[in-house]
Amino acid sequence: MATQLIESNRDGAEVYHGADLCKKKCIEVLEEMHLPRGLLPLNNLEEVGRNKATGFVWLRQPKSVKHDFDKIGRPVSYATEVTAFLEDRRMKRVSGVKSKEMLIWVSLCDIFINDADGDKITFKTPTGLSRSFPVSAFELEETKN
Repeated sequence: MATQLIESNRDGAEVYHGADLCKKKCIEVLEEMHLPRGLLPLNNLEEVGRNKATGFVWLRQPKSVKHDFDKIGRPVSYATEVTAFLEDRRMKRVSGVKSKEMLIWVSLCDIFINDADGDKITFKTPTGLSRSFPVSAFELEETKN
């Protein structure tokens, strides 16, 4: 389904290839949307695309990646295709991102900074459950893979 969504938003999109350029563009998009730069810690991206007209963004990588966010004590899994619709301080209709809660992996569908101070970021599941963490836990970690 992610592939179909990517193809339907490809017209008029900016598309980038190559790991270094994709990492740079991913960070630029997060900064522009006022989201933490380390929210998508993906180093081997093959393609990053952004359709500014629709707000749609996609990331493609050769294999799924698990990243441990040590500051919150949670592993997060990123599929080979990660997609979302971006707005200021929000990622909506996210696909390809899961967080481990207790013993199960839970899909995330919405990520947003909603408080006035911008100190907390909230992760919402399709079932409506959510959890908030300090934004500082998702700062860019240059030395992590």
